[in-house]
Amino acid sequence: MDELSKVLNFFTAIGIRYQLEPLAASGFLPGILIKNGTLLIDPEQLTYPGDLLHEAGHIAVMPAADRHLLNDNVNDSAGQGPGEEMAAIAWSWAALQQLQLPAEFLFHPDGYKGGSATYIQAFAEQGGFGHPLLSWYGMCAPAGQPEGYPKMQRWLRP
Repeated sequence: MDELSKVLNFFTAIGIRYQLEPLAASGFLPGILIKNGTLLIDPEQLTYPGDLLHEAGHIAVMPAADRHLLNDNVNDSAGQGPGEEMAAIAWSWAALQQLQLPAEFLFHPDGYKGGSATYIQAFAEQGGFGHPLLSWYGMCAPAGQPEGYPKMQRWLRP
């Protein structure tokens, strides 16, 4: 199974809504657009399938009642800020671990403003960041506890 199929099957299993369709114009990331809390994916334009994990993280950490507010720029459309950004990154790392994909799939060299190697090191060696919010949201037990982060108890914030 290719990586994109693996990611899409995961989204289906956990309840992240997505649609495969041609996108007229590229959004923030090539081949990906969030519209009303749904990931629109254009496989022809998609440069890095790992970016889907990050964008899905934004959807996952949004309270269920407000997910429909998410559109293209999550900061502008739904008021997500630095906390949600860190939580989305931590969520995407947990998803990466669940899918057993390499760190570079998520933190590719062209992403994260040139900080991908630093992110890989932070998550692989020091446990990363943002996961205390996931615990606070009730999505996982704290890191360091049995069955704690990066294992998730629930993939979507209630």
